[in-house]
Amino acid sequence: MRFKGKTAIITGASAGIGRAAARQFASEGANVVLAARRARLLADLASAINGAGGHAVYLAGDVTDPGYHAALVARAQSEFGGLDLALNNAGTLGDLGPLPDMSPDAWEHTIHVNLTSAMLGAKHQIPAILARGGGAMVMTSSFVGHTAGVPGMAAYAAAKAGLVGMTQVLAAEYGGAGLRVNALLPGGTDTDMARSFASSDEARASVAALHALGRMAAPEEIARAALFLLSDDASFVTGTALLADGGVSITCG
Repeated sequence: MRFKGKTAIITGASAGIGRAAARQFASEGANVVLAARRARLLADLASAINGAGGHAVYLAGDVTDPGYHAALVARAQSEFGGLDLALNNAGTLGDLGPLPDMSPDAWEHTIHVNLTSAMLGAKHQIPAILARGGGAMVMTSSFVGHTAGVPGMAAYAAAKAGLVGMTQVLAAEYGGAGLRVNALLPGGTDTDMARSFASSDEARASVAALHALGRMAAPEEIARAALFLLSDDASFVTGTALLADGGVSITCG
């Protein structure tokens, strides 16, 4: 029960890594505030967590809306008395293809969902976490844009690389106040978003083969890495970009 008495906001909680993390947080005692666009999926997840003896509430909305992040923090405070942890995990692949063919609107959408949403989350989460005496925050980045350049993913790579830079600055700014901030860089993970990129069995096998482990991750494996970074087990870890990538960084390219 590493998180007993702690409250966490998790964005992108309706599926994939966020959904797996929400279940794991709750199983280790955390109160969880679930955030994503799809209200029905959030309601189903909250019901499952509460039915298993956990504590979960949800609020559906748009992570690019500043007011949504303010409302999530307010929900954590009203329901559970405050905020200790945040997993800013919401993301999208966005439009894929050569940069000259990408419209400015498509570029901006990918940046907003992956990078600006995390900035807006942090903007509202940091004061609330500091009011509780400190805590921890994780940004879900990617090996793409950090250790590998994947053709057709310029906007995604730029946004995910930006998360690492923001993580480092926030860690330096708030470490003395008791807030740890880290970035988590998954490799290929078997989620709905990944399946939209690698839509056939053959394509998924090709992606899996890029990894030193010869397979993609299950969402639960990446979630466990996030829980490590947010737990006291990582009490002297801040400002880092932690690869949980199955070795794709040492074999890809």
